[in-house]
Amino acid sequence: MKPHNTKGIARLKNALMWSLSGIKKGLQSEAAFRQEVVLFIILVPLALWLGESRVEKCLMIGSLFLVLIVELLNSSIEAAVDRIGQEIHPLSGRAKDLGSAAVFLALLNALFFWTVILLF
Repeated sequence: MKPHNTKGIARLKNALMWSLSGIKKGLQSEAAFRQEVVLFIILVPLALWLGESRVEKCLMIGSLFLVLIVELLNSSIEAAVDRIGQEIHPLSGRAKDLGSAAVFLALLNALFFWTVILLF
């Protein structure tokens, strides 16, 4: 278990290290996250080039960050459910389906922002 009694800079350093570890584990174990990171790497420069204002650029890039965030949350839900057990259970299925739906909506959100900004 990780110690939680650190304060100040040490606490911030620990939090940063745990966060980077989570991103690394996501890249190692989650194909969907890897695909979305590749998409992020490709689309961020496009957003910087195609966005006409700082607000447009922020909305386009922010929508991509949201996809990555929701994907990591979905992966954490799936890992927790799998930790509990592999047997089929309606609540486990519901948790996984809701996480998947959240990722889908985050992707639709990104598509919506990019479409509105670039086409209208």
